[in-house]
Amino acid sequence: MDLDRAARRAHILRSVPSSLVRAGRLVLPAILVASFAGQVIGALLPRVPLLIAATAVGLAAEAALHRWHRPMASALARTRADVTVRVVLRDLLLVAGLLAHQQSQDQRLAYLPLVLGLLTFYALHFACHATALVVRRSRTLPVLTRNIDTSGLRLTTAAPALLSRRAGGRLRLFGFPATAGLMATALVDSPTPAIVGVGLAVLAALVGLVELLTRLLPARRPAGSEEVLDWFDGWLAEYQPTVALYFSGGTSSAYQANMWLDTLARLDGRPLIVLRERFMVQKIGATDLPIVCVPKVADLMRLEHSTLPVMLHPANSGKTSQVLRIPTIKHAFVNHGESDKLSSVNPYSKAYDEVWVAGPAARDRYAQAEVGVEDKDIVEVGRPQLDGIRPYAGHSAGGPVTVLYAPTWEGWDGNPGNTSVIEAGENLVRELLADPGVRLLYKPHPMTGSVDARAGAANTRIQEMIRAAVAGQTAVPPEPAAAAELEQATAELDLMVSTKFRRAADDMERMLLQTTPVPGRAGEVAAATARWEERYWASLPPVEHQIVTGSRPALYSCFDQADLLVSDVSSVVSDYLASGKPYAVANTSGLPEDVFRETFPTVGAATILSPDGSGVARLLDSVRRPGADLLVGARAALRTRLLGPAGQPSLARFDGAVKGLAEQAAQRARIVGAIPSQALAPTQEATEEPLPTASADQ
Repeated sequence: MDLDRAARRAHILRSVPSSLVRAGRLVLPAILVASFAGQVIGALLPRVPLLIAATAVGLAAEAALHRWHRPMASALARTRADVTVRVVLRDLLLVAGLLAHQQSQDQRLAYLPLVLGLLTFYALHFACHATALVVRRSRTLPVLTRNIDTSGLRLTTAAPALLSRRAGGRLRLFGFPATAGLMATALVDSPTPAIVGVGLAVLAALVGLVELLTRLLPARRPAGSEEVLDWFDGWLAEYQPTVALYFSGGTSSAYQANMWLDTLARLDGRPLIVLRERFMVQKIGATDLPIVCVPKVADLMRLEHSTLPVMLHPANSGKTSQVLRIPTIKHAFVNHGESDKLSSVNPYSKAYDEVWVAGPAARDRYAQAEVGVEDKDIVEVGRPQLDGIRPYAGHSAGGPVTVLYAPTWEGWDGNPGNTSVIEAGENLVRELLADPGVRLLYKPHPMTGSVDARAGAANTRIQEMIRAAVAGQTAVPPEPAAAAELEQATAELDLMVSTKFRRAADDMERMLLQTTPVPGRAGEVAAATARWEERYWASLPPVEHQIVTGSRPALYSCFDQADLLVSDVSSVVSDYLASGKPYAVANTSGLPEDVFRETFPTVGAATILSPDGSGVARLLDSVRRPGADLLVGARAALRTRLLGPAGQPSLARFDGAVKGLAEQAAQRARIVGAIPSQALAPTQEATEEPLPTASADQ
């Protein structure tokens, strides 16, 4: 399903009361059961009108189930009542009803070829399904890539999804002529319609099977696993990567890697992105950097024989330990943001050769946590991502105060102080919306609600409050010229950063299409993104509240628009300090304010807000009234502690750290090369990867 369709469906479901949604999920299965019961009664009595009516109702319910209630279809499949069972049962009941309707044995024997034809169709269907699995296995490569020339691998486009993946959809479509023919035969009491329908079904299944079989011919088969791995070794030898970003994570965690793309691209040398999950290849944002996905540990170990000396890690994962076993590579943990939360001093950090942090505060944080990270292994590199954030120029008198509320998510540990969304979010937003001189930008964390349903529900209510407030504002239509410019900029940027795939496209087809980028594309994308952001903000009414949940505009673009930030104890606060602007932190920890400030140093220059929203008026006053902001000096000092000296370019420090660690890797490689030992052999359990599974509607 494409994103537009998914978004439309989600919007429709949100607009329908939850009770009706739950009822709808139960109605269709009930109708299916009732239709089969009607078919059984119609076949046994026999009653042809009942048999036909029940079959028609079942077909309609089947179509609605797969169109509107895919999760319910998947649930039925898990009970073995999948679409194959339902279609076969529906047709067999029709045949049983036809035979019961016949008066003599000779009349029943006349339908025997019809039954044999129907069985032939099902045999072809299962043969088609088995062949599709073989085709998909042949197209499952041990290495996936983006931005790399793969012309030597004989990659091909995928077969239509109806043939290759949607076995249930294929059976419903190809089998419909047979079912319709059987219904017509029951109605006119002549085998001719059924013969025609079954013949069409057999022909369709045969054509599909032939199409899949031709893809297994030697001339059409892509490169095999060993050939792909040899090609990968050759590409590594030719490219000679100097630094890699290693990432493994879930579907909603790609932002942790995406925030490092620009920094990685600006380094000296030949950067590389190494992924472990196949789906993550398309989750990585627009970049010209070469991307490789190596799911199996045994294949990942080929990096040991490459020139790669340094690997950067923006997040910890279970699969990180697998790559840490390569002795020729030095590993640095760069994290995906720094805060006072325990996640920023994870004991796993001691597994890396070095831990790179922004400033002295993180060094002190590790020392206090005593998690095994030695001070000599900590390197202060600043935050290169923040170089482009505009410094604070003061609030424009007479204009609205733009407040960015960017709470973090609830985290894994259940700590109520992690996010303000649950306990304070609605109160804070209510207070901000009550001030007519405030323009609110609400940007929740993308993982909000992924662990605690209360956070997701509160996030939904907050967005509803903002939409209601917007509806009550005086409507100020955007300037036609600004809207047109935004539309043009959006189309231009989408064309640059999006690759259009067929709905049937698989990993191999995407790999075929995402080959070496055109030289200079990265600069063009950066310029187009800047134009889009400028036109996006210019197209909005100056006082209208906004909900920002997509990937655009980015968080740092929101920083530039805001006069002040309201957030939680999170890396958002540390990054925002690069702007020098006022900020506030919601205290939902239950700690007294003085203890809260002492426990979490990043809030030392913040206005502290209580869960009931009190303090918002004082916060706004500090922005509006000249001289009321008494924390300017404290923010400057805290910025240096958190992010490092403002006068030293972070990118230069970061690049120097990469080169320094690369030299250490070279020294280690010389030592390792002098020690005779067996090659590191991953366990069989770790190297196995599950075969592609059938889709839910099979």
